[in-house]
Amino acid sequence: MIKRELEIKYEKLQEILRECGSAAVAFSSGVDSTFLLKAAHDTLGDRVLAVTTTAPYFPGRESEETMSFCRELGIRHIVAPFDGLSIRQIRDNPPDRCYHCKKALFENMKRIAAAEGSYVLMEGSNTDDDGDYRPGHMAIQELGIRSPLREAGLSKEDIRTLSRDLGLPTWNKPSFACLASRFPYGERISEPKLAMVEKGEDWLLSQGFTQMRVRIHETVSGDLIARIELLEEDIPRLADEGFRSRINEYMQRLGFSYVSMDLAGFQSGRLNQALDQDTLSGGMKGQD
Repeated sequence: MIKRELEIKYEKLQEILRECGSAAVAFSSGVDSTFLLKAAHDTLGDRVLAVTTTAPYFPGRESEETMSFCRELGIRHIVAPFDGLSIRQIRDNPPDRCYHCKKALFENMKRIAAAEGSYVLMEGSNTDDDGDYRPGHMAIQELGIRSPLREAGLSKEDIRTLSRDLGLPTWNKPSFACLASRFPYGERISEPKLAMVEKGEDWLLSQGFTQMRVRIHETVSGDLIARIELLEEDIPRLADEGFRSRINEYMQRLGFSYVSMDLAGFQSGRLNQALDQDTLSGGMKGQD
């Protein structure tokens, strides 16, 4: 029964894609956008274009993965640099930062899609993205960007299952939000700090951690604190004094004055918990 329900959802997705006639997929190499790009390519063939944006707050490893994937499948791919930190509403990191970022990003992608042959621009939101505080969805809706996975009723679990069936290497890939999400709202975002976060997370990945975050906090005196979030089952690894010392030494070499462990463990959207209810309600307004 479950398998048939998934087949129906996938058939619905293909119907949506055929109705669009073409697809410019905002491609980040994440679970959702990879699945959407694969489905679009299988359904529409050469009427598909992958568009990847590079910015200081997008991990470099992700951009490399997008290029490798598109080369392997023979998908036309455009990589477009985006100077998001030149925009004050992004750089100053207000609670609606994601709205301003997504609006500027997708306005640029719409221009690319139009210039390349009037492709229908689409992105990989799914039904699970209707929760939490996600002001970026408002920008997507305002710009008329299609979200075929959500339209087809696909959840994250559905997408992972179908990705596995399609042989996609991303089916069990951890979720990684952009690096700007590691900064508490109101704390200014800069390239040097972003580089510290990215290198810190890359090092943790190299040590075998999968789902984790390196949150960055600045004290009134200007000291930088790395607050590490790990999956609950990974926290005991830090009980080993030698390993704990290695983490501390590496993070301090990056420029962090202090290194801490969040005892609550990894939680997606953790920094949203500091927002008041009025802000959260405003961020959800207009979402499906």
